[in-house]
Amino acid sequence: MSLVRRVARPLLASMFVVGGVDQLKHPSAKAETARPIVEKMAPLLRLPQDTELLVRANGVAMVTAGTLLAMGRMPRLSATVLAATLVPTTVSAHQFWKEEDPAVRAQQRVHLLKNLGLLGGLLLAAVDTDGKPGLAYRAHLAGASVQRAARTTRREARHVAHSATTEARLKAAQAQHAFS
Repeated sequence: MSLVRRVARPLLASMFVVGGVDQLKHPSAKAETARPIVEKMAPLLRLPQDTELLVRANGVAMVTAGTLLAMGRMPRLSATVLAATLVPTTVSAHQFWKEEDPAVRAQQRVHLLKNLGLLGGLLLAAVDTDGKPGLAYRAHLAGASVQRAARTTRREARHVAHSATTEARLKAAQAQHAFS
């Protein structure tokens, strides 16, 4: 793992671990903000309507995935989970356009943009293959390897068939010469 990844992953994950612990300790503080999103999304996703329970579950996901990302364990999956937790959090907590007070509106806009920046970092982490080829590339190479092997096999089969034909003609000529 490169030095940049060793440093960047824990830095990116730190906000989620701290935020997740806060959600676990104080779910009621976040529940009121999350309630509108929970009321809309829970029936669609077949989740319970218990907002505090879902806030805690979100906190568990953030702590778990954040810790795994910080440690470099399953970083792509961890970053994807964190991105999935960040979207509803951002939508419910930072609706700056609804704020009347200009100072609060500016602060909420900054938080929204901060979360969008974190989302961008998570998306990059989710597709980072750590310098190794991704699955699509490896599948392409495997397919190309199979095609190359098939071409080689066909070429060798033609060569063997040609050699066998040449040898059979030679033997027939030798046999005819022996009888003459």
